[in-house]
Amino acid sequence: MSAIRVLVGTKKGAFILTADGRRQDWTISGPHFAGWEMYHLKGSPVDPNRIYASQSSGWFGQIIQRSDDGGLTWNTPGSSPEELQGPGGFPKGESNKFAYEGQAGTHMWYDGTQHPWEFKRVWHLEPSLTDPDTAYAGVEDAAIFKTTDGGKTWKEMPGLRAAKGPLWQPGAGGMAVHTILLDPKNANRIYVAISAAGAFRTDDGGGTWKPINRGLKSPYQLPDPEAEVGHCVHRIALHPAKPDVLYMQKHWDVLRTDDAGGQWTEVSGNLPSDFGFPIDVHAHEPETIYVVPIKSDSEHYPPEGKLRVYRSKTGGNDWEPLAKGLPQKDCYVNVLRDAMAVDSLEPCGVYFGTTGGQVYCSANGGDSWNAIVRDLPAVLSVEVQTLK
Repeated sequence: MSAIRVLVGTKKGAFILTADGRRQDWTISGPHFAGWEMYHLKGSPVDPNRIYASQSSGWFGQIIQRSDDGGLTWNTPGSSPEELQGPGGFPKGESNKFAYEGQAGTHMWYDGTQHPWEFKRVWHLEPSLTDPDTAYAGVEDAAIFKTTDGGKTWKEMPGLRAAKGPLWQPGAGGMAVHTILLDPKNANRIYVAISAAGAFRTDDGGGTWKPINRGLKSPYQLPDPEAEVGHCVHRIALHPAKPDVLYMQKHWDVLRTDDAGGQWTEVSGNLPSDFGFPIDVHAHEPETIYVVPIKSDSEHYPPEGKLRVYRSKTGGNDWEPLAKGLPQKDCYVNVLRDAMAVDSLEPCGVYFGTTGGQVYCSANGGDSWNAIVRDLPAVLSVEVQTLK
């Protein structure tokens, strides 16, 4: 029988949840890296035992961790113990050396002035679809980096910041490359999303990039309705069978494009709120998508205090609430952009984590939900691996 491994990053460590294909009885491992913010963990689709993790601290810096045995043990590729030891024995984030190419320059700041580009942390890790030693990192301040030696060294792909980078500015949570999508049918095509700059695409393996934000509207943020950059995109998703069709959860609005970002169309339809963070696609149904509506950009909790995932089986516009097994009163958690994932079993499993520390699983495509665990630190990210 297949097995499931759920990788959970939280504000105070990482947790690994495992179960067999029935997805009923779960084993909880962790916290790994207790006390550290674990922004993202993700396993290689080529070698599921190869897992990359982003370990971050406002005090101690950024460290990339790697496991080669499915999370049982971890190492810091490219860094010696001495490099990770600071004064007084405190840890020091000296791992992996994320350095911008050339003169980093400046970008827009909240007040409209220019601000120096400064590396802060890794928000998202995206392993290659074909090589376990190759992975991409989306970082704050917004840039994309690539490793080809299993995380020992990282090199910026500076063409992304050349796509009107001086005009980008932070959203409320900072300015980061938080989403990286690799096209399974075109090895040279990569999509990224940046808050608050928008979505971008490369068709030459990362050499050059272009904004793909036509059709996005941000009336409260951008006075120019035709602005190429400056949109606060929260998340984008695709199905491997139809990689030209992208779905987006924006600061406001749920949208889709059928031409790889050439033009976006709103598909918020009958959602109770079109504000939210995550969006994901069913493993076997490219037109079935999931979002978690949040009341507003100032009130980050579910409308009416009822935690509901919404599902559209028509690629948007027509949405149904999925609430069975979820709290339907006095629930004031949030679900962050990287905190939803789907497995590839039949029926498809859907997972999400909350800022209240709950991780929920639906083993039937969202029809009903159960809490795998309820009392973790605030969940930052959820990824799932389907193991044979």
